[in-house]
Amino acid sequence: MTLPAVADSCEKRQFEGKSYAVCTVDAADQDKLRLWLDGPDGRVLGDFRSVRGTLPQGQVLAFAMNAGMYHPDFSPVGLFRADGVEKGALVTAGGGGNFGMRPNGVFCVGAKAPFQVIESRRFAEVRPDCRLATQSGPMLLIQGELHPRFLAESDSRYIRNGVGVSRDFNTAWFVISDGAVTFHEFARFFRDELSAHNALYFDGSISRLYAPDISRADWGRTMGPIVGLVTDAAEAGAKAHAKAGP
Repeated sequence: MTLPAVADSCEKRQFEGKSYAVCTVDAADQDKLRLWLDGPDGRVLGDFRSVRGTLPQGQVLAFAMNAGMYHPDFSPVGLFRADGVEKGALVTAGGGGNFGMRPNGVFCVGAKAPFQVIESRRFAEVRPDCRLATQSGPMLLIQGELHPRFLAESDSRYIRNGVGVSRDFNTAWFVISDGAVTFHEFARFFRDELSAHNALYFDGSISRLYAPDISRADWGRTMGPIVGLVTDAAEAGAKAHAKAGP
């Protein structure tokens, strides 16, 4: 996959001897954040190349990652809202698997705050008018505290990805581990390295990232929901050139 020149969105971070990729979006750019599921033909996009193919001329994909769990037909397990259309219904009941490990939550963009991670039952009560929303689970952080069911001594390790939100709701961090980590380790990265207030797990075994500014374009089996940042190609190119220097 050819990787375009883009402005800095993503970086590598080290924490407790493990490596993570972090893509940061500030409030000023929240309108550039997008969620994808189906293409114009109604078929699931499923990968980063297909997402890039939907962008109009003059726009580039600054970064993207999988954005929640999905059924075998790639439909969202929980709520999915993008472009004024909902593709999945909010799930408030507990259940098996990671999604049902309550509290789970919804990543919400563009309601009363730029970015929020809202516990699912609370979301059902307040019904925020999110421009974008994707439900997943479990929550990694709940008001700065680790999910109560995470075990420091767990031996369940996967490459994991998720999103965290700052206390002032003005920053969102999209994170993927470079190697296999436990839930406890992953949540600690959000709490202790990023100082996130709330954070939500997206997935584990299929976690992938597209981030040209760190020369990364993961590939693999078809995905369901995808989140990413779209930016102007000329602006991104100018910033990338300025970073490279003369």
